[in-house]
Amino acid sequence: MTGISMAGLAGLSARGDAPGASSPPTQTTQGAAPIMPPASSSTRRERGLAALNRLTGATGEAVLESLQEIAPDIGDWIIDFAYGDVFARPGLDLRSRQFATIAALTAMGTAAPQLKVHIHGGLNVGCQPQEIIEVMLQMAVYAGFPAAINGIMVAKEVFEERDLTP
Repeated sequence: MTGISMAGLAGLSARGDAPGASSPPTQTTQGAAPIMPPASSSTRRERGLAALNRLTGATGEAVLESLQEIAPDIGDWIIDFAYGDVFARPGLDLRSRQFATIAALTAMGTAAPQLKVHIHGGLNVGCQPQEIIEVMLQMAVYAGFPAAINGIMVAKEVFEERDLTP
């Protein structure tokens, strides 16, 4: 880790507000109860930091730290929304969520750095190298061969870094 701690991440905010103050408002439908009940910011932050740490460890922290100087709010959004609200939901385990994320990032074809982080995350939560390759091969059908090939090349780099073979 390069200087910022998990405890330090818990206090991130561009304006010095309480953590999570920059979060999007809760959506409602005409007078109905909120679609998603509001969670306290600290709970979102705690869930988000726990999920981020479990998936990415120091890698995710380094990404968030690199954003602090130029766009600190996006770090809050990543922790609170992406990890605290979405990744921490009970409907899928982290392994399944990582397969979905790897598929989406592969299909995008424009997110190699994020794909690399999530391939590492997938491996950290039990995804096997050959399963990751199979997900990317499936994306050739829906996103095209260039996107699948680019994803496979990112996976190859991660596997080599970790001394793994598919």
